[in-house]
Amino acid sequence: MKAKGKLWLIFGPVIIAAGSLILLFSLPLGWGHFSDRTERQAAVSLSPKVFRGRKIKQQALENNYVPFFGSSELSRLDAFHPAVLAAKYQRSYRPFLLGAAGSQSLTHYFIMQNLGSQLRGKKVVFIISPQWFTKQGQRPDAFGFYYSPLQTTDWIIHAKNNTADRYAAKRLLQMPSGRASQTTAAALENIANGQPISKFQTTVLRAKETMLLNEDALFSHFQANKNLARVEKSEKVLPAHYSAPQLNQLAAEVGRRETSNNQLDIKNSFYKSRLSGHRMKVLQNSQTSFDYRQSPEYSDFQLLLTQFSKWHVNVQFIIPPVNDRWANYTGLSMPMIRQTDQKIKYQLQQQGFTHVLDLTNDGNEKYFMEDTIHLGWRGWLKADQTIDPFLTKQQPAPSYKIQNKFFAKKWQTSTHIE
Repeated sequence: MKAKGKLWLIFGPVIIAAGSLILLFSLPLGWGHFSDRTERQAAVSLSPKVFRGRKIKQQALENNYVPFFGSSELSRLDAFHPAVLAAKYQRSYRPFLLGAAGSQSLTHYFIMQNLGSQLRGKKVVFIISPQWFTKQGQRPDAFGFYYSPLQTTDWIIHAKNNTADRYAAKRLLQMPSGRASQTTAAALENIANGQPISKFQTTVLRAKETMLLNEDALFSHFQANKNLARVEKSEKVLPAHYSAPQLNQLAAEVGRRETSNNQLDIKNSFYKSRLSGHRMKVLQNSQTSFDYRQSPEYSDFQLLLTQFSKWHVNVQFIIPPVNDRWANYTGLSMPMIRQTDQKIKYQLQQQGFTHVLDLTNDGNEKYFMEDTIHLGWRGWLKADQTIDPFLTKQQPAPSYKIQNKFFAKKWQTSTHIE
């Protein structure tokens, strides 16, 4: 056998397989429907794969799942978590949890880009954490971890020459993930400069989008995650019928039992693994210089508000507190926290976002927080008293008045409300 024939026998099957795979992912395929069980798994998985994907979210949102945007607090899946309460008491909605540690406004903005038809005129819950508003704002490494080429490609193809899209393009170019693809980076440069993307860029991006959609639809069927089992186990702890006083008493009992090894009302497991011993000594007065009043996050947050306004989304915002005992120990300035809170609320209320549950002053309540900054037992219950009626009762249509001044550097750095 000639050398060429031998080489083909060795490498031919590999070439054919690779070509077939490329062809497969290049065709506009649907990959079928997800089962109810897969939907339930995805809704509480907090998986980056689900977060970055599209098809499973679109299907779930069409089936009465409601997006709950946030960050690390969503992973506190105790018995009083919104996902557990909704399942236990067979409510008309189910939370679809979107967010994890490190996810902030910029990540959420791009992640939600191709959910317009599912979100338009609908309701969502958004937990906005003061800790996002650091001097640096969104950390590039965290943004890169949740970065979705699929959502970004879709956004670029449909971007307009307006203040919000130019700002979004500039911010994405500041992230290494936004420059990872030469075609993507070139298109973003055009958008940032107020220019349309080229026909060549559009062709390349549309082909890329098709491949990414097929990849997402195929691999979203596999949900190796234990969170649904945690939710189902937690349901068994709750009383058969919803009773706010009974649930509050139970939450206090669970909180008391779960915070028995420290004086800060922090969950035992968190305290033992993260704070006990010499680690506490190092952290005393370690946050005296923290300041959340000046941050690019305010303008990233404005991107979300602009998108919600465009799609007429009715949003219930929740501003969680800081554990007062923790703040006193670390020297975190509570006057600064309250000013940050006022600045966030001003940005919301000035533009017609009126559904704001402000829990800033509840950080001293017993068993309200699970740890240093995350809602826990009684905190989730108080949030639920606002979330449930917001989602289950008819709400007036929102009337938003978006103001581009919140994209300006002046607003990012302002320490007082004008």
